[in-house]
Amino acid sequence: MSDTTSPPSSNPRTLNIEALKAHVLSHKIDCALWAIRILSLFFALGYLIPIFGSAYNFYYKVLIANAAISALRLHQRLGRVSLSREFLAQLLTEDSCHYLFYSLIFLYVPPFMLVLIPVVLFCLLHSASYSLTLLDTLGQNSWWVARLLISLVEFQSLNILRTVAFTEIILMPYTVLLILIGRASLLTPFIYYHFLVQRYTSRRNPYSKNMFRELRMYFEHFSSKPSTPGFVKQAITAGINFTCKLAPAQIQVQSPQ
Repeated sequence: MSDTTSPPSSNPRTLNIEALKAHVLSHKIDCALWAIRILSLFFALGYLIPIFGSAYNFYYKVLIANAAISALRLHQRLGRVSLSREFLAQLLTEDSCHYLFYSLIFLYVPPFMLVLIPVVLFCLLHSASYSLTLLDTLGQNSWWVARLLISLVEFQSLNILRTVAFTEIILMPYTVLLILIGRASLLTPFIYYHFLVQRYTSRRNPYSKNMFRELRMYFEHFSSKPSTPGFVKQAITAGINFTCKLAPAQIQVQSPQ
C-alpha cells in the first residue's frame, strides 16, 4: 500500500494579538475611553431593558460613565490642571467640559430617557470609530461583520450629530418643567442654559448653532403659511423673539437669509 499524504492546508489568517497588546499598552487612555463607552452602551441597554437589575441604577451609571469619559478627555486635551484664568477660559471652551457639566446637571433629577440620547449617541459614534482602529490593529480582514456595522454608524454620523444637537435644545424646556413639578431646583434650568450657550458657541461642534438656525427657519416658514391660525403665528413669533433675547449679544441668532 502506498503512503498517502494529505495536501498542505492553507494557513488561516491569524489575528495579530501581539500588535493589539502593544497598541493597548501605548494608548492606555484611548483604550480606557473605548471600554467606558462600550460600558455606557451596555448600561443604556440595561435602562431600556431592565432585566439585569434596577433601571434607575443603569440610568445613573450612564451619566457617571459619561462624566468619567469627559474627565479623561479633558486630561488628554489640557494636561495638568492650572489655577489660572487662561486655563479656566480654555477649560470652558472644551466640549468635554460641557458634557461633564451635563452629567452633573442630570445626576440630581429624575431619570428621563431623552437625557441619555446625546450621551449614548456620542458613545456609539466614538466607540465605533475607535473599534475600527482596534480591528485594523488585529488585521485588515478581521471581523468583517463588525466592520460593516461600524460603516453603517459612520455613514449616519451627520444624522447622529444633528439628533444630539436637537435633543440638547429640547431638553431646555424640560428643565423648566422639572421646576414646575417640583423635581428640580431653581438652579437647574439656569445651569443648563449656560451649557446650551457653550454648545452654541463651541468651536469644534457647529451642529448646535446649525440646529438653532434650522428650527428658526422651520417655524418661520410654518407661521408664514396662510392656513396657520393667527394665535399660533403670534405664539411662534413670541417664542423666536424670546429665544433670541436669551442669547448673549455677541452670539445673537441671525435671521436666515
